[in-house]
Amino acid sequence: MSQLTQVSHILRTTLGLGPVTLAETTLLLGSLPELDSMAVANLILALEQHYGFEVRDDEISARHFATLGALTAFVDSKLA
Repeated sequence: MSQLTQVSHILRTTLGLGPVTLAETTLLLGSLPELDSMAVANLILALEQHYGFEVRDDEISARHFATLGALTAFVDSKLA
């Protein structure tokens, strides 16, 4: 399973999106009503638990949640 697919699955599960089509260019923050501030915190927690890394407060930026691709790139950077 590709990293993009895994992040997409975590996003879908955390937000309860169901069978919504998500692509690398899918806009997230500001475009998905389900992705509010509480959902961002829950998504970060889900990513931390799934991948076993920690996201510090100073690492959290709206640019990481702009698109599914940006979020996946952020995950990739945490795993490097």
